[in-house]
Amino acid sequence: MSPSGPGGTGALPVRVRVGYGLGSFATGTFGTVPGLLLLYYLTDVLGVGAGLAGLLVFLPKAWDVLLNPWIGSRSDRTTRARLGPRRSWMLLGALTMPLCFAAMFAAPGLGGGPAAAYVALLFLLTASAYACFQVPYVALPAELTADPDERARVMSWRVAFLAVAILLSGAVAPLLAGATAEDRGSAGGYRLMGAVIGALLAAGMLAAVAATAGTRSVLDATSEPGLRAQLLAARGNAPFAWLLGAFVTQAAASGLMLAGTQYFATYILGRPGATTLLFLCLIVPSLLAMGLWLAAGRRAGKRNAAVWASLCFLLGCLGAAAGRALPAPLIYAAVAVAGVGYAGMQLLPMAMLGDAIAADAYRSGRRRAGVFTGLWTAGETLGLALGPGLFGLVLALGGFVSSDADHRVAQPGSALTAIVVGFGALPAALLLLSLPLLARYRLTEAELVRLRDASAARPATRTEGAA
Repeated sequence: MSPSGPGGTGALPVRVRVGYGLGSFATGTFGTVPGLLLLYYLTDVLGVGAGLAGLLVFLPKAWDVLLNPWIGSRSDRTTRARLGPRRSWMLLGALTMPLCFAAMFAAPGLGGGPAAAYVALLFLLTASAYACFQVPYVALPAELTADPDERARVMSWRVAFLAVAILLSGAVAPLLAGATAEDRGSAGGYRLMGAVIGALLAAGMLAAVAATAGTRSVLDATSEPGLRAQLLAARGNAPFAWLLGAFVTQAAASGLMLAGTQYFATYILGRPGATTLLFLCLIVPSLLAMGLWLAAGRRAGKRNAAVWASLCFLLGCLGAAAGRALPAPLIYAAVAVAGVGYAGMQLLPMAMLGDAIAADAYRSGRRRAGVFTGLWTAGETLGLALGPGLFGLVLALGGFVSSDADHRVAQPGSALTAIVVGFGALPAALLLLSLPLLARYRLTEAELVRLRDASAARPATRTEGAA
């Protein structure tokens, strides 16, 4: 293990840091656009019922709960790939996922049941292709450097690009789709949006593959013999298990707010164009707060800082829950407070994940980052899918009336209440549930350094997996 640079405990080259971060243009965009527009596209453009639409948004991503750990297991074994460990999987996703994404928003003159089936199939293919990129991508920080602080700096680049991607995609995608206009968008607008966002996805993915190609892993470790053994190992990693539970719960809360943004802007604020302003209020404070949470994590520990960030997001959710009673400026202020917390909720758990993966490798001497990140991304995907699914269920229970792009339907008061509950109250409740789980993560930076030093003192043994 060299003292600095790739494979060591010092700083990584700027090319690697920035290049890795560029991959977040893809992860941030895919995490934002379907969550923001897909449910709305189904209910208010294609005329699919709210309950069925919520189910269709949920089920394809639920498939990733099975797929992601398998991809993680396979990527653990691609140690001799020409581009470097895991890069062949990332390249596969980069070449296939953008095309599937563009096709998903290009339903060829369909409506109702046929439209629902078409979108569900394409969303399944898109989510599967995305998993090929995302799982190995998330595994890389634990293998790029052995320095916990350097991992946090790498993650700060990732989260900074993530915030920019969310801002751009959250503002540009509705604009391209026409969903900021009074007609709430058109099928042609959504086709244009799918093509442009697909190109952005491809650019981010390919940039991450190219910039990190050739870097070697710092973990001199051996692979587990199979997926079952790796799943058992993950279950025995207590810091990872508690962190995963908290992150999935918080991802569901974020997914609820994301799915509800267009509905909140259209039916509560009475301005479809307010979607862009809501996104600005969420993401600009996130960008400004990134350095704050990074410093807080170094000073007070990542876990404690993550709890503070969660409480900040919770406070913003409570403000949004009062959306029908508050004036618009106070609603925007509440979303801005949530944005400050959102930065920490994205940055700190990802840095803690890298620490938990590295601690496992130091203890066991085995290469299984892929299965941990496979389970992590499966949990994240499940949480983000649960958000729109729950929001669709809340809309159905509230009596929301679906319509196509050419006809606006007046909503009953119960539907307006459902929108506010899904956008603010339910996310706040999920944040409360996540806090006890987060508190059980007890891997400190000092313990991680101790494990690293003990591992370095042991004789190195390595058995590579098959290419």
